[in-house]
Order: sequence, then structure tokens, then C-alpha cells
Amino acid sequence: MGVFALLRLARAGFVLAREGAFSIVDPAPLPGPARFGIGVARLFERRSVRRTGRVERLTRALNRLGPTYVKFGQTLGTRPDIVGAEVAADLSGLQDAMEPFDAALVPGLLKAALGEKAGSLSDISPSIAAASIAQVHRATLTKPDGSTEIVAVKLLRPGIEGRFRRDLESFYAGARMAERLLPALRRLRPVEVVRTLDQSAKLELDLRFEAASISEFAENIAEDEGFSIPEVRWEQTAQRVLTTSWVDGVPIRQIEALDKAGIDRKKLASHLMQSFLRHAIRDGFFHADMHPGNLYGDPNSGGVAAVDFGIMGRIGPKERRFLAEILYGFITRNYRRMAKLHIAIGYVPDTQSVDDFALALRSIGEPMHGRRASDISMANVLGQLFAVTELFDMKTRPELVLLQKNMVLVEGVGRMLDPDLDIWTVAEPVVGHWVREQAGPKGRLDAAKEHVETLVDTLGRVPGLVRRADDLLQHYEEDAARPRRGWFYVSLGLAAALVVLGAAYIS
Repeated sequence: MGVFALLRLARAGFVLAREGAFSIVDPAPLPGPARFGIGVARLFERRSVRRTGRVERLTRALNRLGPTYVKFGQTLGTRPDIVGAEVAADLSGLQDAMEPFDAALVPGLLKAALGEKAGSLSDISPSIAAASIAQVHRATLTKPDGSTEIVAVKLLRPGIEGRFRRDLESFYAGARMAERLLPALRRLRPVEVVRTLDQSAKLELDLRFEAASISEFAENIAEDEGFSIPEVRWEQTAQRVLTTSWVDGVPIRQIEALDKAGIDRKKLASHLMQSFLRHAIRDGFFHADMHPGNLYGDPNSGGVAAVDFGIMGRIGPKERRFLAEILYGFITRNYRRMAKLHIAIGYVPDTQSVDDFALALRSIGEPMHGRRASDISMANVLGQLFAVTELFDMKTRPELVLLQKNMVLVEGVGRMLDPDLDIWTVAEPVVGHWVREQAGPKGRLDAAKEHVETLVDTLGRVPGLVRRADDLLQHYEEDAARPRRGWFYVSLGLAAALVVLGAAYIS
């Protein structure tokens, strides 16, 4: 644990204390040393911050500490299982709008990243959006045939990799120290939280990964209507630079401008909600940062145009089925089916009562009926679901928490566009179609295909396992031929061979 890492950690602690960040922590359940530490930290709190709200206190401190701390706050915002629902809710609204870096540095950064290809980019504007890791500029791209197009150029901040590396070193030092000195905090898994941020940062600090996400996303939505994304310009894309086609649209938060452009806000809200559900349920790959700053209304199609794909969510077939069946279950009020699903896919132990669990789900779903659509939040319903399932030993699943967090964003934008948005009616065509399709011949065919692929994979591994079993048998036969070994060892070898072959079968 380096001395400089500890010093940087101490500085961060002082800034957090001055901005009142420790005031949001409930010291009651903490061990004595932690309560004492929080009490001391609050002695440094500025008087003025006592008049501000919770979110402002924490976000002000994180923004002051820099981009790594902003990303750390955003990461914690997706983990209510670690920091608690209330703090996670505060952090989920954390925006990473930052001051742009000096525009005079842009030509040199482009040259260093793209070499001679940087010459094809001209008329580079001042920063139009600056976040914690990168900022975006408008530019003109000259193509090999002499034609031009307007593009968006995203550039990593100068020195951001070193800043992240140093700050993460401090995070790891603090997490390990907390686990060693305060064993009661180990249940919060501080080292694991830092490791999650570390992995996320490695992906976000290479813009080629974001370009690849755009490419995959584009393939998934190629036949969809009402949702569009920019195209990657690969020749002008590198580890520190991402160039895409320019998105012409009306910022979705500018309600009056949307109306002036003749965009039907009700249809726009519907497109947004259905597109998100389609990406999550059909594809298992979705834009996981759909706040208003990343969304535009397209005057030509009347649909949604999205930008900034640094944070993407991915869920597997089991999670996709879970989401669709749960939403469909609430729409159709089939609580027993939902209860059976939780147990069938292993989210809730089969030792739990289906009837009791169905009753708990009914306690969530029934209050929705008879109420105005504008009073019912799909995201809140999922939040209640996760809270109730904890009573039945369902462990928190981070991928579903990220999904719920993004649903909060999407639902909020949808209601901003259309205050009377009936999210359940809008969701039914997407969710219902998927559930019915999976229950029909196509779903059974897909399931059979998956089983066949598993069988082929297993059979492909059998020859190697048989060779291992043969070697094992030969080894024990040689042992058996030696004096005083006896048939016991031959039997043991045969048993071991059967275990290996059995492993091949069940895997």
C-alpha cells in the first residue's frame, strides 16, 4: 500500500467531509470505530452544505474530486445491494458533465491517435459535450472521393488513463484497509466494488470498445422503426478517438422545440419505451445510460435517436425470459406463474412455498389495478419486486439492477414527453409478443436448438475425456501389476474412469 495512495485517499476523505457527503450515512448500524470516524469527519463539514439536499452534497464532492470519483459514484448507483437503496437512488441521478479541456490540445491529440488520417478531419468545433472521461466535437470529414460529411468526434481527456490508474490505486488501498481494520464492513465487499469500477474503466478508456458496441447494436436494430443510432467511421477511430456520423435531432428534453418541429411526443414516448424493452428482451443488449442528454427526437422519422454508447447492458437468455415473464405476469395478473418462474430458473430456492411467494407478488401487483396509468411506475414495481424477493432468499443480481436503473431513466423521459403515458399498455405488444412467441413453435424450436448445441459441445469433448480415462486406467493397471497392490486399485481406477465419463455426460 503506497504512501502516495494513502495521501490521495486522505485528500479525498477531506473533500467528502467538507462537502457533507458523510451526512448521508446512517451511523447507527455501523461498528463503533466507524461511527467515531464519521463523527470526526462531520466536524470538518462546511455550514453552507447543511442547507443543501442529499444529492447535491454527494455529487458536488464527487465532481470536485474528478472523473474517477464520478465514475465510482455512478458504479455504486447500480449496486443497491451494497450501498442500500436510498444512497443508490441518490447516486443514480449523478451526471458526469464536466468542464471541457483546452480546445488548443485537440489537433495534437487527433494527430497522436490517428496519424496521417487526422488530416481528413477539419473545421473542428469547440466541445459540445464534456463528460468525465471524454468530450465530443463536431467536425467535417473529407472522404477519399473528395466528398464531405459532418461527423461527431469523441476524444479521451488528456492524461485520463494515468488519473484513473492513480485513483484506483487509492481505492484499492482504502478498500483493503477497510476490510482489514473493520471486519464488519466486509459484507459490503469494498474490494469487489473497486474491481467492478476497474473493469468498467478499462473498457471505457478504449473507445474501440464503444465503436464495437455501436456496431453490434446497429445489427440488432437494423429492421426496427422508431429508433436510430449513428454509424461508426472506422478509419477515423482509434483507442483514444471515436468518430461517428452526426445525429441531427432535437434534444429530447426541449419540449417546446419538439413541438415546434412537429414531433408527436406521445409517439416519441411510445417509441422510446418499446425500443428499450425490445433491446433488452429480444436482444439482451441495451443502451444502459438513456438519460435525456443522450436522446434526441428525429424530425424526419418522428422516432428516437440515441448517442453515447460507453455504458451498455447485457443480459442472458434466462434474465431476458425473467424480465418478459415478470412484466407480462403483472400485466395479466398471473402471480402464480411468476412465482413458479422464479423458482424454475433458480432465482428463488425450491424450498420456498409457491403459494406464499405468489401471495407476496399479488401484494405488489394488485394495488396497480384501478389506478391511473400516470400513477404507476414500472421501475418502482420492479424495485418492490426485488425487495420482496429478498424475503424469499433471492440474491441480488447486478445485471437486473442495471436494467432496473435504466428503466427508471427511460420511464422518466417517457413521462416527461407524455405525462399520461400508459407504460403497461405500451409495453404489452413487445412483452406479450415475445412471451407468446417463446411459448409457441418457434420458442420450442429455439430451445431444442440450444439443447442440441449443448449436446454437440459435450460430444466434442468426449474423445479427450475418453483419452484421459484410458490414461487413468493404464496408470492403475500398471499399479495393479505390482506386488501387493491387488484388485482394489484396479477397481478404483475403473471407478475413476466412470466418474470422468459421467462428467462428460452431465456437462
